Amino acid sequence: SNTLVRVLSTIDKETLKPSASIAMHRHSNAVVKVLPPESDAGVRLLAEKPNISYADIGGLDVQKQDLREAVELPLTHPELYDQIGINPPNGVLLYGPPGTGKTLLAKAVAYHTSASFINVVGSEFVQKFLGEGPKMVRDVFRVARENSPCIVFIDEIDAIATKRFDAATEGDREVQRILMELLTQV
Repeated sequence: SNTLVRVLSTIDKETLKPSASIAMHRHSNAVVKVLPPESDAGVRLLAEKPNISYADIGGLDVQKQDLREAVELPLTHPELYDQIGINPPNGVLLYGPPGTGKTLLAKAVAYHTSASFINVVGSEFVQKFLGEGPKMVRDVFRVARENSPCIVFIDEIDAIATKRFDAATEGDREVQRILMELLTQV
């Protein structure tokens, strides 16, 4: 089937060919970029710059302060960590019931550090074919490195970050491979 979409005026129309990989704006569905031929369409999310501030989040003052210290400060003032000779954390785990502000907090950190933001749902890493999940994890972190500094937010991480066990099925082993790749990338 054919789909008609808008193409931004900044796009060179000569680069638009059948089978070209493109990036589309998630809300307007306009073509915003023609991707190089070697790019993998497996990572469909491009990094975005959020506009959520801490002031937009009601309450959660303790959590905001914790995130400022654990994530924001190392990104905005890395020299402080160098002076005292410690390495900042590579990541933090936000947990709690749905709707309690975890995504907003992560977006606020990205906003206050001028970092890009990638939001992925953990279950998207669990793919039909073996090896696709770990490859997708690598691709997400590749995009994050290309858009550094970048906050990678994995929603519903419990889909892949379960308790380690003896994997009885190939599907269980694949989930463990995905988790191991995630830990390697972090």
